[in-house]
Amino acid sequence: MLPYERLSPQDASFVFWERRETPMHVGALGILEAKTLLTADGGIDADRIAKHVESRLHLLPRYRQRLRFLPIDAHPAWVDDEHFDLHHHLRRAALPRPGGEGELKEFVARVLSERLDRDKPLWEMWIIEGLEGGRCALLTKVHHCMVDGTSGMNLLTLLMSQQPDEDTPPAPQWSPAPAPTTRDFLLGETARGIEAARSLAAGAWRAARTPLASLRSVRRAGEAVAQALDAGVRFAATTHLNQPIGPYRRIEWLALDLAKAKQVKQKLGGTVNDVVLATVAGALHRFLGGRSDWRARFDYRIVIPVNMRPPGDTRAGGNCVSAYFLSLPVSDADPRRRYRIVRSATERLKDSRAAEGIDLLTRALDYATAPPLLRLGGQLISWLRPYNLIVTNVPGPQMALYVLGARLVELYPLLPLFDRQGLGIAVLSYCGQLGIGLIGDRELAPDLAGLRDALDDAFAELVDAAAPRR
Repeated sequence: MLPYERLSPQDASFVFWERRETPMHVGALGILEAKTLLTADGGIDADRIAKHVESRLHLLPRYRQRLRFLPIDAHPAWVDDEHFDLHHHLRRAALPRPGGEGELKEFVARVLSERLDRDKPLWEMWIIEGLEGGRCALLTKVHHCMVDGTSGMNLLTLLMSQQPDEDTPPAPQWSPAPAPTTRDFLLGETARGIEAARSLAAGAWRAARTPLASLRSVRRAGEAVAQALDAGVRFAATTHLNQPIGPYRRIEWLALDLAKAKQVKQKLGGTVNDVVLATVAGALHRFLGGRSDWRARFDYRIVIPVNMRPPGDTRAGGNCVSAYFLSLPVSDADPRRRYRIVRSATERLKDSRAAEGIDLLTRALDYATAPPLLRLGGQLISWLRPYNLIVTNVPGPQMALYVLGARLVELYPLLPLFDRQGLGIAVLSYCGQLGIGLIGDRELAPDLAGLRDALDDAFAELVDAAAPRR
């Protein structure tokens, strides 16, 4: 067994695309009832939380590993951190009074504006006390090369429990593997190259034995890739949010009623995701303001991440996603018409094979020199500007979760921002709520709170439009 694990091309892309202006970590903010976490003097028992996290780390081996770059092609790989220190990753802070949402948002924005230390395992967990109403917050910050939306949810369910009463078992003993040498890397990469050549030769032999089936497979793959290129190689509309971004962030969030979203989709058809996208379209209609050329030329394009994991895959780390590109009807003032347009577009996307084509292109990089191609891909995306916004919607648990007896009351996901993308919207359903996390560039989105209010208004408008008429 090799003493290192090479990152997949998709995971590695988030390492190569990271710059000071674009830190590539994913955030999640949980707000909890703090009563069961308090010590006798009224503070949060951070040592108890540390023991709880340590007792679960054997289920998350990646969280004790750090990056090393291979000597041949500078591709990143995971190795055990011989000097792992849990207290470097578990951090504690207290909000200034009055400890309301405003103070919490400012603190979260500052934390998410800083890059993770690449010499350490790429995650942090902040215990935030001083929140009004007898509450506290947990902020997790994990590099995107370690998790996507689905694997991030698997991580959450590993650290939390469905039971309010929970004992912390002793943490299993952990010993890091010895650090790999240059010789280990060279031997490992040589073996990998031989295995890749053997796999290609076996594929060619199978193709030669079944030429008709192979031709059908190649034609199908070519059609999927062509659809992916047709969807992705386009210029999106120019807005004030799609300019070069800086390193500093603003944060907002809100919760919508999941039951009301289900009522809308039952009345108008479609899915909860259609309700989310139509709500985003309505909010952007308000937020971006009126434009006389909207109907004729304004193509506001979003990326919707698509989970490519097979059913039953519950891995707690790594990325396995593709994407859909969708033109959002932000120019349309009518909520019902916006919803029909969104629903029709998402149904066409499900019938298309563009996501499959993007997945094929990503997996093809396994047989190439990935670092130069991945860097070139990031530069090409920045130049093409094929989308304005990423909107991700991840289904979460609908039962209450607890940390050492403390009930998780609210949960909000927070995305990284890419070059020329001054806004990100993430949605996570939890316990009857749609938790929406907004992240924006601090200079490009000074009025991010206005978008939060616009989302609330657009959702209420859609609920009203779907209500039975007298």
